[in-house]
This record gives sequence, structure tokens and C-alpha cells, in this order.
Amino acid sequence: MITMAPELTLVFKSLDMLGASDHATVVSITLFVTLLCACIVIGHLLEENRWMNESITAIAIGLCTGVVILLTTGGKSSHILVFSEDLFFIYLLPPIIFNAGFQVKKKQFFRNFMTIMLFGAIGTLISFAIISLGATQIFKKLDIGPLELGDYLAIGTIFSATDSVCTLQVLNQDETPLLYSLVFGEGVVNDATSVVLFNAIQDFDLTHINSKIALQFFGNFSYLFIISTLLGAFAGLLSAYIIKKLYFGRHSTDREVALMILMAYLSYMLAELFHLSAILTVFFCGIVMSHYTWHNVTESSRVTTKHAFATLSFMAEIFIFLYVGMDALDIEKWRFVRSSPGKSIGVSAILQGLVLIGRAAFVFPLSFLSNLTKKTQNEKITFNQQITIWWAGLMRGAVSVALAYNQFTRAGHTQLRGNAIMITSTITVVLFSTVVFGLMTKPLVKLLLPPPKPFSSMLSSEPNSPKSFIVPLLENGQESEIDFGARNILRPSSIRMLLSTPTHTVHRYWRKFDNAFMRPVFGGRGFVPFVPGSPIEQSLHQKEEETETQT
Repeated sequence: MITMAPELTLVFKSLDMLGASDHATVVSITLFVTLLCACIVIGHLLEENRWMNESITAIAIGLCTGVVILLTTGGKSSHILVFSEDLFFIYLLPPIIFNAGFQVKKKQFFRNFMTIMLFGAIGTLISFAIISLGATQIFKKLDIGPLELGDYLAIGTIFSATDSVCTLQVLNQDETPLLYSLVFGEGVVNDATSVVLFNAIQDFDLTHINSKIALQFFGNFSYLFIISTLLGAFAGLLSAYIIKKLYFGRHSTDREVALMILMAYLSYMLAELFHLSAILTVFFCGIVMSHYTWHNVTESSRVTTKHAFATLSFMAEIFIFLYVGMDALDIEKWRFVRSSPGKSIGVSAILQGLVLIGRAAFVFPLSFLSNLTKKTQNEKITFNQQITIWWAGLMRGAVSVALAYNQFTRAGHTQLRGNAIMITSTITVVLFSTVVFGLMTKPLVKLLLPPPKPFSSMLSSEPNSPKSFIVPLLENGQESEIDFGARNILRPSSIRMLLSTPTHTVHRYWRKFDNAFMRPVFGGRGFVPFVPGSPIEQSLHQKEEETETQT
């Protein structure tokens, strides 16, 4: 009788185990993709519902799925896949933030840039200080566990991070362009600020804080902010220059699309490699690509990139909320706090209260300061708009969860009671804020800011942008710069409206510089490369040349 060598036996056993592991992975992915499809279908059916949105739908389906998995596994597990912060930061977040920058209406965004920076940077620091100070004073009295100074500061950064993903779901940039640009722009800058703060806290020695450490902290923060933005702009300009010079569209539109996607992702990964703010980098890369690169590709590539980026972003958003719903029932996390559930609920309530106070502490004062710089009443942020901005930014999401996992867990779970309480409290705050505040945001916007009567000149200020619709991109109903020569627009009937419209703006000077120096080098609208043999491209090229001549 032939006996098998021990080494071969071990090899076959290893192969069997590997096969079983692969099979389990395939089953998990199949189930998760099925749930994603269910989220899309149910979200479509609930599209007209004033209360629901797809993020809440995904969380609800995730919770229901978690309950089913808990019952079928005898309470051992609640999710199909294991959450990884690398999965979130490396694969899921980049398409969401890039698409936001790619689709954002640039004129509205940069017109409110100073207010956005006030809310996103200064406001985040104020919220961070209030939440950290409150957590330090209250949690020490509650005796939730051995938390250090770095943990309390980390709590401040975790709960200062607003959920820009959920903001996309509940606000519409066509219906409320000013609010959307302020809240979403603040959300992106806020996320970047929170991540930079979180990394800086982990890098610095917090046991001996003095003025020198504080100055280094501020310098490091400013450096990361500026360099991250410049890296994103450089990647976008480089992609525009390459595509404009090499004319990929002559042979293959696939190369154009592939290069745009890869250059965007490369900017994100380079920022991660050099320990910069990858969120800021990929966001500004998206803005620059939409301004230059998108206009250099063929018509078919424009349609493809617009929908490809939007689709990737949409799937990543649904994936995140679906998993957060399932992970909320993870028995590993709740097992360590079941001896004192009341304390866990109390900590969650305190954190939610600190979030409310921290946000109010900067939204209303900074809105007042912003209004002081506005010349006309129509440019100022009204009290109803301030309430909406405060409310819409109360939602916490996947960035908070990922940062909490980074600070308070090891290998997906924790063995310390204080850390376990912080993880479960973070999940509770995320679920509560997303569901409750998310459910009520749309009705609140309709109550406080009823849609205005149809404006006579319903037009887009950026007709050739990736996301252009026939809507006014106005600050409370006014356009600051109207080009009567190039567009067929009704002139304002009110002399007051004409006088309140500034003739010399930062945007006007930027357009002059852009047309004289930037677009001839990097392309863009009016400088689209002519691709021989393409009737569509030829007509577009001729049309744009006529427009530029008239201008």
C-alpha cells in the first residue's frame, strides 16, 4: 500500500483550507452584491419619498441583514465582510470625493470660497476644541475607562468630521445652490481638516504641550493643507496637458477615459504616500480636471467619464452605508459594554450633545462675520439658511467610523472597556445622526427655504461643465457676471439688480488670466483639440471657435 508523504499531506490540507476560504469569500461577496442591488432598487422605489434617501435605505437594509446573520450564526457575527479602514480610505472614499470635485459648480464654489474655508477650517477647529474639552471634563467623571489625553483629542477630531457623503444625498445643488456649495464645500474641507488633525495628534508628543508645539502643529497643518491642494491641481493640469498634446481621441477614447481615472487615483495615492491630505488632493484634482481635461477629450469620452465617475461614487456611497448598518450590530463590540449599557447610551447622548453645541458655536458666529464682508443683502446668509447649514452638518458618517476604528481598535475589535464604549458610542451617534437628521433635512429645507418662483432667465453659468443643467447658479437668485455677447440672456429688468451686480470681481480677473495664459497651454472650453475625421468634434470645434470670436 502506497503511503502519502507527510509534506504532501500538509500541502493538500493547506489547499483544502484555501479552497474553503475562497469559497467563503465568494459567498460573502455574492451576498453583498445582492444587497447592493436591493438598495438600488428599493432606493429607486422610494425616490419620491420626502423622508427617505438612499443612505438611510442602505443603513436600514444593513441593520435587517445584520439581524438575520446574527440569528443564523447563533449571535457570533453580524456582517458578511470585515470592515477595514484601508478599504474605506484607499478604495471607497477616493471616487466619492473626486466625483464631488468633478461635478461641483465651480463658480458657486469659488464665489463662496472664503466662507467655505471659514466653516471648513476655522469652524472645525472650534468644534474640535469644544468636543475635546467637553469629553475631557465629563468622561473623567463618568469613569468609562483609562483614556489618555491623545484619546480625548482624537474624540474631538472623530466627532468634528461631518458626513459630506450624506450631504450629497439630502441637499440638491440645483434647488439650493448656495446652501449646497456652502455645506458640501465645508464638508470636504472639514473631512480633510479632521484627518490632518487626527494624524497630527498621533505624530506629536502631547505629554508636554507648549507654545512651540502649538506653533509646530499649526505650521504642519498649514503645510499639509497647501501642499495637498497644489498636488491635486498639478495632477489635474498634467492630465490636461498630456491629453491635449497627444490627441488620444484620434485612435481610442478608452485611453482618454483610462488616463483620467488613473491620474485622479494616482493623485490620491501620492498624497497618501507623502502623508498629505488625500481628500483635499483628489477634490481639487477633480475641479481642475473638470475645468481643463474634460474639455480636451472627445464627445464620447465626456459622456463616458461623467457617468463613470458618478456611478463609481454612487456605488461606494451605498457600500459604506450598507456596511455601517451591518457593523452596528457587531457582537464583538457590544460584548464588552453589556455590563453597563446605560453608561454606553449616556456617553452617546453626551457626544451627540457636544456635536450639537460644537457646530452651533461656529456656524452662527462665522456666518455673522461672513455677512459683514457682503455688500448687498442678497449675498448674506439669512438666519433660516444658517439653521439649515447647522442642521445639515450634524450628520456623522463613515469618516468618523474609520477614525474611531483607527484610534480605539486593534485587528477589528477591542479588549479594553473604555475603547469598546467609544466604538459603540461612535456607531450609535453615526446611526442616530444619519437616520434622524437625514430624515428631517429635506422637510426642514422645504419649510425654512420654500422654492422661489421661476426666474425668467433660467440658465446655467457653466453650460459646458460635466454637470450642467438649465438652472441659475445664483447667490439667492442673482448672477454676478453675465456675458451678453456669448449667450442669449434676458437683460435684468431692474436697475437695482444691475447696480448691485459687481463689474469687477475676482472671478472676472481669473477668467482673463485663464483665457490668456492657462487655457492656451492646458486646453479647456474654447481650446478643444481638433480631431480629424470626427463630424461631432468638428462641429463642436467650429461652434466653440465662433463663440470665442464673438466674445
